[in-house]
Amino acid sequence: MVLALIAAVTVTAVIVGPDLWHRYGDRVFSSRCSVTVGDETASLTAEQTDNAALIAAVSVERGLPARAATIGIATAIQESSLRNIDYGDRDSVGLFQQRPSQGWGEVEEILDPYYSANKFYDGLIKVSGWQDMAVTVAAQAVQRSGFPDAYADHEAEARLWASALTGNGGRVNCDIGDAEPTTARAFIERVDLDFGPGAYAVEVLDVNSDTTVLGLSPGDGESAQTPLLSAQSMREWAVAVSSVQSIIESSYDGKGWLREEGLVDDAPAEDSPAADFDGAIVTIRTAST
Repeated sequence: MVLALIAAVTVTAVIVGPDLWHRYGDRVFSSRCSVTVGDETASLTAEQTDNAALIAAVSVERGLPARAATIGIATAIQESSLRNIDYGDRDSVGLFQQRPSQGWGEVEEILDPYYSANKFYDGLIKVSGWQDMAVTVAAQAVQRSGFPDAYADHEAEARLWASALTGNGGRVNCDIGDAEPTTARAFIERVDLDFGPGAYAVEVLDVNSDTTVLGLSPGDGESAQTPLLSAQSMREWAVAVSSVQSIIESSYDGKGWLREEGLVDDAPAEDSPAADFDGAIVTIRTAST
């Protein structure tokens, strides 16, 4: 067994629709993911789910309650159908259809989903009493849309995704194709981008010919909001981003997801090198050695 701590990697990246298409073809656009909380279920494409995971993760990294993620996801569903697009009404672009002419930033900045999500939350936390407002009222206070009540149409599904992706209950399941090889470094870069550098400690638990098993636990890095992070939210986040991060398994506390099978309640196996790890366990497809 390999048991080594991987140093966190801090990077800056822009993930836009054309880039996703170039790297992953139509896989993220045709594949589907779903979230289930109790008896309620909602579904999105893999592309939309990846963006929902990013929006939720940014809210967690900022120390905001799950309601912020609900408002953020509902807003992005209404504004862009949760797609990071480079067009829109007048000069609107990005996940939240923010307008450069209205002071949201330059086009290139807004097309960085981390920038645009943070700008949305910057606006949200300036709204007095936003935590107690109806979702559509809080969203409208930030967006100032010509359709102020439209965000309410997406509140129910946004709440399901926010609940699961912030570790407050619910399971994410994705029905996607084969995983292309990636690297542990690339996966850690995405973790750091979404949750902040050092927010999760990442350990290599096992290495096989074409897979790497990683263990993730809340870290003591630069993120001031580390106590809000949980292994449960990481398990669901990993499933949500699996289409672009080449994740083939994600589990925590005996509940997991397998790329070829879907949701399971017996992962990892008792003889797995990760069986005794107290945290989220993620297996990624890596290049054959």
